[in-house]
Amino acid sequence: MSVSTKWIDIPAGKDSFGAYLALPKGGKGPGIVIIQEIFGVNGHIRDVVEQYALDGYVAIAPDIFWRTAPRVELDYVGADRERGIELMKKTDMNLVVEDIAATAATVRQLPECSGKVAAIGYCLGGRLAYLAAASGSIDAAVSYYGGGIHTQLDLADKIKQPMLFHYAELDHGIPLDAVGQVKERFAGRDNAEFHLYPGADHGFNCSVRASYNQNASALAHGRTLAFLAQHLQ
Repeated sequence: MSVSTKWIDIPAGKDSFGAYLALPKGGKGPGIVIIQEIFGVNGHIRDVVEQYALDGYVAIAPDIFWRTAPRVELDYVGADRERGIELMKKTDMNLVVEDIAATAATVRQLPECSGKVAAIGYCLGGRLAYLAAASGSIDAAVSYYGGGIHTQLDLADKIKQPMLFHYAELDHGIPLDAVGQVKERFAGRDNAEFHLYPGADHGFNCSVRASYNQNASALAHGRTLAFLAQHLQ
């Protein structure tokens, strides 16, 4: 591995929570907060953090379930999936948005961080990236198949920074009419970019899921890198 990794603690009031940090080989770079799915900061999310560090970014994934199940790591099917859904239901998303803001603030203070800080989220994390953008704590956001955004479009006007949305054509959890609602809400604005991946399903970016789609994953990653390069300088 050509990047250095470690868990760090991030203050949260009188408490703190863990976050998985990877530093780029070049030593410095803009920051990225990677926001997990319902499965914790598991092996895949750590791989994503390391990938973005390899791409030259200071990348970090906060443990968003730390209040109920610190450092939980879950698989994508069966009882693990059910537990992830249960943990999501028990989690106060307003507090998680505050945790993301605290994570972004911590990254900004790292000597290795050379510029702005973006958020990239997957599934639940995709919605949280949207909410973090609306809160103003980050400089740019990327949402991969973020569910439920169409139910929180009252926040769209608060998003002034650039935002990139990736959606899957076959995602039954996010039907195309929901994608259309989000897209329509941002129509006429120059700060939002949308991509729909034909033949791809929910979770297409994750290589250990049955729904992994290599073509869609590679295309979305390339578009994300181009987006970050444009907006994080």
